[in-house]
Amino acid sequence: MSLLIIGSIAFDTIETPVDKVEDTLGGSATYICLAAGYFSKQNYLVGVVGDDFNNEHITMLEKHNTDLQGLQIVKGGKTFRWGGRYHENFNDRDTLFTELNVFETFNPIIPDNLRKTEFVLLGNIDPPLQMNVLNQIEKPKFIFCDTMNLWIDIRKNELLEVIKKIDMLVINDSESKMISNEKNIFKAAEYIQKIGPKYLIIKKGEHGALFFHSNKIFTIPAYPLKKIADPTGAGDSFLGGLAGYIAKTDDISFENIKKGIVYGTCLASFCVEHFSTKGLENLSMEEINNRYYEMKELTEF
Repeated sequence: MSLLIIGSIAFDTIETPVDKVEDTLGGSATYICLAAGYFSKQNYLVGVVGDDFNNEHITMLEKHNTDLQGLQIVKGGKTFRWGGRYHENFNDRDTLFTELNVFETFNPIIPDNLRKTEFVLLGNIDPPLQMNVLNQIEKPKFIFCDTMNLWIDIRKNELLEVIKKIDMLVINDSESKMISNEKNIFKAAEYIQKIGPKYLIIKKGEHGALFFHSNKIFTIPAYPLKKIADPTGAGDSFLGGLAGYIAKTDDISFENIKKGIVYGTCLASFCVEHFSTKGLENLSMEEINNRYYEMKELTEF
């Protein structure tokens, strides 16, 4: 099955305790597409870039099974840029600059032939834009949704309206508590599920993730890594791997989503071992499956 992906595409300047890179490829949709491309073979990207987004980037996305008919290229415009510096613990970071550029006026337009795509992924963008997409698509089988603390702060009511219409929400633990006003993560999960999404994943960074569906809970650790270069894009890679696997298998059962979460965890681990998208660009399914079975051995008893 195919997967429709809506999100940001950016050039990032990133500084970590390991090194610093400038104007390197980033954005939520970019990481999602690269990770999903190892599973789903028909991924459609809807986003916006300036004409500084070169053919090298376009070719690389296309090689990862990404169809770009929904990509808007603004002549004379500049692609969204973001800069950040990570602290020694790799969890905390400071935003150094944000230049929205063409992303400031982004209006996601879903091509007519893609409006019946069965699996839809709403990346981390402004909730009114997410709702705009939901108003354009026709009877999707499953909708994934991501968000962030900024939108909870300034667009909470609009975000709650989006959450009512989706199937799976993927957020981190602090965001779950912000949405629910609950300090306990399990109470937060119960509150969010009552709003609408039948499936909820709460990410806990280096401590893994929790998956909630009905009265069932699945928990998984992060893949153990001795070296981390750049955490940027880890959450998006996780979501891309998960969504790509679910779209490929066309199976939204609890047991199959658990497998997708493990694959998402593996893709996130490859991502953080290198800067930018480099950790996702040239993987083999053998490498991904080896790490999947390592995770299986780690969690069985």
